[in-house]
Amino acid sequence: MSEKPKKLSEKLLELEKDSEWFYSDDFNLDEAVAKYNKAIALAKELQKDLSELTNEIKVLSEDFSK
Repeated sequence: MSEKPKKLSEKLLELEKDSEWFYSDDFNLDEAVAKYNKAIALAKELQKDLSELTNEIKVLSEDFSK
């Protein structure tokens, strides 16, 4: 069974949680690089999702303005 894609809001919450870890008492240098790389990948994914959503909105706006 394939995993259901995460919603934009779920990705944002995950990135926020990962970012907060860097300021928490749980922070340790051994995990920092892996967490940082995960956060960067998630941020890039969010940027792509937002870009696609922006394009969708532009297309819909153009359709409604005709």
